[in-house]
Amino acid sequence: MDCKTKFAAFGLAAAATLGLVGCGDSGVPSGLTGDLDIDGSSTVFPITEAVAEDFRGPNPDMRVTVGVSGTGGGFKRFAAGETDISDASRPIKQKEIDACAENDIEFIEIPVAYDGLSIVVNPANTWAQDLTVDELKLIFLEGSTVQNWSDVRDGWPDTPIKLFIPGTDSGTFDYFKEVVAGKEGSIRSDVTASEDDNVLVNGIAGDEGAIGFFGCAYYFENTDKLRAVTINGVGPTPETIENGSYAPFSRPLFIYVNKASAEEAHVQAFIEFYLDEGPALAQEVGYVQLPAPIQTAIRARWEARTTGTLFLDAAGEKVTGPLTDIYN
Repeated sequence: MDCKTKFAAFGLAAAATLGLVGCGDSGVPSGLTGDLDIDGSSTVFPITEAVAEDFRGPNPDMRVTVGVSGTGGGFKRFAAGETDISDASRPIKQKEIDACAENDIEFIEIPVAYDGLSIVVNPANTWAQDLTVDELKLIFLEGSTVQNWSDVRDGWPDTPIKLFIPGTDSGTFDYFKEVVAGKEGSIRSDVTASEDDNVLVNGIAGDEGAIGFFGCAYYFENTDKLRAVTINGVGPTPETIENGSYAPFSRPLFIYVNKASAEEAHVQAFIEFYLDEGPALAQEVGYVQLPAPIQTAIRARWEARTTGTLFLDAAGEKVTGPLTDIYN
């Protein structure tokens, strides 16, 4: 869909509120005004910021801000009506849906890329090449007596383990906790936690015994400082993330759009641009594009302004499985 066609879809009333709106040489809509507030996942941030950066150039009078308060923190602001878009590295939870409903906020759920939550160590760690999920439980779960790498597997050195993890408002933390700890377990407290993934990168890069986790883009960007551990023999690559063989740590990433905000022409233009250019930009910053049929299904739901989540059923139970099944 070209720029002219997109803006024709906005309707005469929307066009009238904008004044003169055109398209730059890059195909980005130009001459837009208004504020667009985005917050949430630090994992999704590189994609959304890349989209916003390309969008801002031809629209100097439009203010687009992208925050990184974590998936949970972002949903709190979104449910309070403080933001137009919420970046999320996990699907929305029932309690967050309820919080939105209390403030009459309807939302449109848009998966934007695949991620492989990456388990990384310092490059000087030559022993932990591969780990099992059970060994991750030994390392990360509350109540664990593991202090040194030798406590994880016989023959490994007595090097102390230092843990670097995302903060508890992070969707990456939630996803890891769900996979490793389950509903009843919890992550140990003697860790260094931060909502800023670059803090985690630098912490792991600075300690031989360190281990941590975050989205694959931050690993791919820092392969000179970090080494990814394979899980049950499989490491995070674009191929293993897309085909699901990097289990159980392949996952989709999302943006959630306030439906009322989506009625504003400058927000519509941004989302249209995100759908058009986001897949390529997601790949540029280190994530994996969604397959074309899924992109088509997502666009159809956006164009119909279909609200709600596909990741909870009518009883509030989680819906899991590949996106090819969920978007069938």
